[in-house]
Amino acid sequence: MKYPIFLCILLSLVACKEEAAKSNPSDKTATISAITSIMDKQQLAWNNGDLESFMMPYWKSDSLQFIGKRGINYGWQNTLDNYKKSYPDKEAMGRLQFTNLQKEALDSSNVFIVGKWELFRSSDTLAGHYTLLWKKINGEWVIIVDHSS
Repeated sequence: MKYPIFLCILLSLVACKEEAAKSNPSDKTATISAITSIMDKQQLAWNNGDLESFMMPYWKSDSLQFIGKRGINYGWQNTLDNYKKSYPDKEAMGRLQFTNLQKEALDSSNVFIVGKWELFRSSDTLAGHYTLLWKKINGEWVIIVDHSS
């Protein structure tokens, strides 16, 4: 059974609370720094018009969840295809700016990020917010859930 994403996040937060309390603060700082670095590279890839590189931090799984204004979409390839439809060229992609507002290492393998995105284009500027659930899988940090609005 699939649960609504916010219920999953809430359950993750509750389950990780005790583990997080035991975590070493310097480990948390290093984890947040690693995620921030990945997001910086992701932003650069977008600004270079490279959607495939932008998608590299996303979990390459049919279970990846991307929640946007049209609802929940599942899967890495489906997410990439939707980006390509919405942003067919570099001009449509514009210049992306991420601003992370809240960064929380829930435990040694789960990070929760809340932030703002802005897309500056010659014809307009778009903006919204995102919540990202990152998970360390096989030694790599990947986005398993992205809710962008």
